[in-house]
Amino acid sequence: MDATLSQLLESIDLIPTGDLQSLSGGDIAAVYRLDTRQGQVVIKHDDAARLLGEAEGLRTLRSACEQLVVPEVLGLSAGWLVIESLNTVPGGPQSSAALGEGLRGLHGVIGDAHGWHQDNACGRTPQSNAPLSDGRAFQRERRLLPLCDACYQQGLLDSELRGRIERLAQDLESWLPDAPPSLLHGDLWSGNVLFTTKGPAIIDPAVYRHYPEVDLAMLTLFGSPGEAFFDAYWNGDAPADWPRREALFQLYPLLNHLLLFGGGYRSTVERSVMRLATYA
Repeated sequence: MDATLSQLLESIDLIPTGDLQSLSGGDIAAVYRLDTRQGQVVIKHDDAARLLGEAEGLRTLRSACEQLVVPEVLGLSAGWLVIESLNTVPGGPQSSAALGEGLRGLHGVIGDAHGWHQDNACGRTPQSNAPLSDGRAFQRERRLLPLCDACYQQGLLDSELRGRIERLAQDLESWLPDAPPSLLHGDLWSGNVLFTTKGPAIIDPAVYRHYPEVDLAMLTLFGSPGEAFFDAYWNGDAPADWPRREALFQLYPLLNHLLLFGGGYRSTVERSVMRLATYA
């Protein structure tokens, strides 16, 4: 076992009873399960700055969430993060509704500005969270334009598609109202939602404050959390412009997938841009 990890485990009074066991789903970080005399834990090994941001995000969500389970941070040191292990169970309509209620509660935690007091990462991509008072400006200047430029510089976008994205970003004030910034998970794709014996749980955050539809759009990016979830989340009718907001807030993670995983996502980005353009 790595010496730094051994020292970390000793400092938090965990005594291993076996070797690290790799877990699936660690596309960015290496993720392991470890049995100890004190119980099972989950261990991540990654860039130290990314893990620092993740640990802070977990602590923030854990203190803010009343209805969602967030694993406890047990220890952090030099590229190793030790967190509570959760006992998962199959999901269903009741647990999906509980997820919707819990996420609505999280999004009810409002801050003063869009952004966060420190930068973090979405996957491997550095994510600037320098605060701005206007949500449209934040989405444009901190999300869409930097990632659009990064994809263009890597040859993943041509100038025509880049220009279309830039025009969409510049046009946000024409239709998207400014709104108070909600506390977000920030990377809430379906793989970062677990159903556990204690209730729905969220893991692997990239926390900041912004429009709440950011989290909803991530949840629908590769599927849907289901009708029970949305009935509970909206607690009534969905906003009339939800489809347009969904398309907008899916564009950033799709650009991130293009940047991280290559040209196979270019057509998906283009379809998202075309979908947004139909609302203009």
